[in-house]
Amino acid sequence: MTTPAGRELLERASELFYDEGITAVGVAGIAEAAGVTKKTLYDCFGSKAALVAAYLRQRHDRWWSYLQERLAEEPSVLTLFDTYLAHPWFDTERGCAFQRAAAELPDGHPGRAVIVEHKAAVQAEIARLVEHDEALAEHLFLLLEGAVARRGTERTTAGLEAARRCAEALVSTN
Repeated sequence: MTTPAGRELLERASELFYDEGITAVGVAGIAEAAGVTKKTLYDCFGSKAALVAAYLRQRHDRWWSYLQERLAEEPSVLTLFDTYLAHPWFDTERGCAFQRAAAELPDGHPGRAVIVEHKAAVQAEIARLVEHDEALAEHLFLLLEGAVARRGTERTTAGLEAARRCAEALVSTN
């Protein structure tokens, strides 16, 4: 995957998977969009399932890096909510890539492990930010997940803004 062709395949696949859906996009379409052959795709990733996992891993890594930069500036659970509101490439058009992928991928798919790891990392980060108050962390995580799902459904940030206000109230009472 570290080859130029592998990087181009991952970039084009990422766009297609997000825009059209993972199951709707075939290997031939990904290869064509990247300007390579299907053989090159298989040489770089081995399978579509491995490419899907790489797509999700890359999304997690990019998002996590950005989130950690923001939290280094202001280590607060409210900063986490603000980051979801302000992220420059966070997708609003179709919702959370991880939630969408979870709806498409069957149990046992390698991408599901990445989704579970991503969501667990977000929940653990929330717990860390609220000093391991597990009940509060669970409430804030569910609040965030619902708001992110609403963002994809309604294509607005209204749910995230409301969730941020609720989070602020929850944090201030604890």
